[in-house]
Amino acid sequence: MTVITRWGHPVREFHALQDRVNRVFQQSFPPSFPDGRDESLTAAGFVPSVDVYEDEHNTTLKIEVPGIDEKDIEVRIENNTLTVQGERKFEKEEKEENYRRIERQYGSFTRTFTLPNTLDTESVSADYDKGVLNIKLAKKAEAKPRQIKVNAGGEKTIVGKGAGKAA
Repeated sequence: MTVITRWGHPVREFHALQDRVNRVFQQSFPPSFPDGRDESLTAAGFVPSVDVYEDEHNTTLKIEVPGIDEKDIEVRIENNTLTVQGERKFEKEEKEENYRRIERQYGSFTRTFTLPNTLDTESVSADYDKGVLNIKLAKKAEAKPRQIKVNAGGEKTIVGKGAGKAA
């Protein structure tokens, strides 16, 4: 005997599941305000996305921090560790006090990166444009690739200590 089970509308089923999960979280973490708003959702920290890439002269970090003033961002290098800190403050306006949903993340953030010894920590620049912080770290001269001349006809050149002497 074959039994056919009727499933409801998939989107409606998903919304019902989402509502049940939300209720579990609301029961576990009750709202901070009597009117039901939960400031912990808006005050929690966030982690901005970072792209790191390098070429033969520099290593560059692009950090997405839209909605943050450049004066609220701190970039620091100490003991070969790059630290970027900032804060996106929750904007309260009387017109929008009846929020139904808040998905943007607010609060402070800290990103820390261990820098390799091949970077010159004295030669760093940071620029902020359209919500993206660009940090450029120059490579040390000895870390940059260099071309080695290949000699023909059995002539040998020593590279490094004592360079220039023929063997």
